[in-house]
Amino acid sequence: MNPDFKIINLYSGSKGNCTLIRSKNTAILIDAGKSAAALCSALNSVGEDIRNIRAIFVTHEHTDHVSSLAVLSKKHHIPIHATESSASKIIAVAGQGSVLSSCLHIHTPIYTEKVCGDDGEEFAVRSFPTPHDSLSSVGYRVELLSKSDSESNVIHSFGYATDTGCVTDDMINGLGGCESVIIEANHDIDMLLNGPYPHDLKMRIMSNRGHLSNYDCATLAQTLVKKGTKNFLLAHLSEENNTPEAAFWTVRRHISNNDIGIFVASPNRATILAL
Repeated sequence: MNPDFKIINLYSGSKGNCTLIRSKNTAILIDAGKSAAALCSALNSVGEDIRNIRAIFVTHEHTDHVSSLAVLSKKHHIPIHATESSASKIIAVAGQGSVLSSCLHIHTPIYTEKVCGDDGEEFAVRSFPTPHDSLSSVGYRVELLSKSDSESNVIHSFGYATDTGCVTDDMINGLGGCESVIIEANHDIDMLLNGPYPHDLKMRIMSNRGHLSNYDCATLAQTLVKKGTKNFLLAHLSEENNTPEAAFWTVRRHISNNDIGIFVASPNRATILAL
């Protein structure tokens, strides 16, 4: 793994989501689900400290993506970036007088934010909309930039898109060309249809504002390989309606090039996306 650019999914799924992006001098998080104690423990397990996190970028306001924000804000005052609709719900739950309100940086659904590190290094984080049954949901393209006297050069690029009911042009444009990508492989369609969930919930999951199936993930991965992606981490797997093996082999069967890395995120421990 490249020691100067690391992508580590700390945990993934309906019980909590959080991803660490670490360069040599800068670290950020995408989402902050589970408790603050669990998040800090997960960071410590990979040799990281919450005090080194420069910013948190929120995909949407559902609990499994934001549940530790209030405590993290109170204890560490980390800047939190979210869209206006998601931020309004986060504030409503936390309360107008909470420290969280002062840590929130509120954006339109499509925005770019730069997080500066040392030695002229910075992350450029660009959002793109994703279709999900939330007030507002986005994915992110993260580029590590090295600044010279006259321009910024992209050293590494990473894309993130989970909690999306279908693949859109916005997603393909946002993820296209990224060398490494985290994408959703939520469910195996047959397992979902034949499983214990009530009919209405099955239909919600399979809708265009629900979650991506293994097959939809595989076709998206195929498209992204043609645009240059080399590594995939399959994330947000349903523990009831999927298995890591089903997700992996569905995607692998669509990608004949064995040099393309395919990994599966764990729901409760850190998973490294190799670069």
